[in-house]
Amino acid sequence: MKKDQNKIAITKLGRASKLATTGAKVGSNYIKHYAKKLVNKGSQEELDEANAKDVYEAFSELKGGPLKMAQMLSLGDQLLPKAYTAQFAQAQNKVTPLSYPLIRKTFKREVGKDPDEVFEGFTKKAVNAASIGQVHKGRLNGKDYAIKLQYPGVADSLKSDLNMVAPMAIKMFGLKKSEVAPYIEEVESKLMEETNYEQEMRNAYHIIDHCDKLKNVVFPDFMPNLSGKRVITMSWMDGEGLADWIKTDPSQKQRNKIGQALWDFYQHQIHELRFMHADPHPGNFIITPKGKLAVIDFGCIKEIPKDFYLSYLKLLQFGNEMDSVEFRSALIELGLYNPDAPAKERQLILSTFPEMFELVGRPLLQDSFDFGNDSYFKEIYTKGEALSRNSDMRGLSAQGSKHFIYFNRTYFGLYQLLNQLKATIDTNNVTALRPLKKSA
Repeated sequence: MKKDQNKIAITKLGRASKLATTGAKVGSNYIKHYAKKLVNKGSQEELDEANAKDVYEAFSELKGGPLKMAQMLSLGDQLLPKAYTAQFAQAQNKVTPLSYPLIRKTFKREVGKDPDEVFEGFTKKAVNAASIGQVHKGRLNGKDYAIKLQYPGVADSLKSDLNMVAPMAIKMFGLKKSEVAPYIEEVESKLMEETNYEQEMRNAYHIIDHCDKLKNVVFPDFMPNLSGKRVITMSWMDGEGLADWIKTDPSQKQRNKIGQALWDFYQHQIHELRFMHADPHPGNFIITPKGKLAVIDFGCIKEIPKDFYLSYLKLLQFGNEMDSVEFRSALIELGLYNPDAPAKERQLILSTFPEMFELVGRPLLQDSFDFGNDSYFKEIYTKGEALSRNSDMRGLSAQGSKHFIYFNRTYFGLYQLLNQLKATIDTNNVTALRPLKKSA
């Protein structure tokens, strides 16, 4: 068993040095790979495995921003080679935790006492560890609690982490810094919110107040007096993590039940609250012994502006009518189409966008949908890969409202979870979408 981590780089220099060292390891892996290829012994899979292992080990030690990016990338198993997704999936809740002495200081700084002074029992070893913090189990007055403690220095290093990663991404994809600035700012602001546990508790209260009547969805209770900006104490939710529960091979009826709970939870937030949980990965959900979906993390929340939402609905309604005024106006409002762009660019958008939008929006415009249909997801990735290889598409300027970053991430993550569940969902229960289905 791997030992707990006894130190963490918190300075900009220390973190930059770790990333530079990892870059050197990756470079060395490539040299070894090409040397092996000269004698027909090297394979791309071996190279991917070596690089994925080195990159993940570095991200795991740094935690925070780099590990959060790994977690986001692991959601789609067709986005990266399997070696990377297999490694990065550990960022959801299987990160090497920090040792107790390091994490104890965080609790005492926020609560004013050591954990052992507050709880009758407190696990010295984390029961779960993810990108921003780790969870310990404590007992108080005969009840069990989950205590989430943030890694030291994570909040202070997020901005510098992004500043180091962004130039590499800009260079890799041939983008202009001025064009991607709004997107980087959006990601930075959301990641900073995730490090503020007081904000997370406010998010949790708001969502729970408006979603506690949903069928088969349950939430923990919070203890504000034992929480702070870097610590959250909540009631312990018994059960299995979603990924582990799927491995138990539940029945189709059970899969559909949990899948429907996930669908209802997200559609209610998007269409009724316009305030949504924007981090749909398996580590944020537990399946209780009674077969209900427990939501246990509220750090990443996206508020959906009304104008963005209304334009999105318009795009759904007129997505198959490329020449309609409504379709084009929706594209313009969402920053997906520039009427002043060169004719070639405008035609490229109009010729490619409707097909992709119909594909991604297909489940929303049907009465029920089988998310276990792998051919549907293969169709999405095949078309997406073809677009990414289209040299004309790569020449376009950055497209789309900044709100798409977390909006698309949420839908993509939800679809992935439902695909993993192999669930068939009743998609006709969202009131806001019914008129659109009739006109589709």
